[in-house]
Amino acid sequence: MLFGYKPSKIEVDSVMSSINPNTSGILLEGFLNTVRKKKEAQRYQNEVRHIFTAFDTYYRGFLTLEDFKKAFRQVAPKLPERTVLEVFREVDRDSDGHVSFRDFEYALNYGQKEA
Repeated sequence: MLFGYKPSKIEVDSVMSSINPNTSGILLEGFLNTVRKKKEAQRYQNEVRHIFTAFDTYYRGFLTLEDFKKAFRQVAPKLPERTVLEVFREVDRDSDGHVSFRDFEYALNYGQKEA
């Protein structure tokens, strides 16, 4: 909790299970690596949230096609509107006409695990 994050029991168990049972704890280097990874993931999550909020100018908690068009006009003005529509349809996984934060996050993370 000193680092602004309280690990769950599962996370603690995971870290502790990797420790040699013949020792009395975890090495500082191992602890710092674990904390560093968690902080990096948290920073990335904050960046994704920031991007989503920049698109969600009305703070509705979801994005519409119009939100996408407006954002893409600002960042990629020469991108054909048809491409923006295709991207929106791809990101809107349940085809409800709204892109939730989860949909958005999934789209940004797509393919990251394999890399």
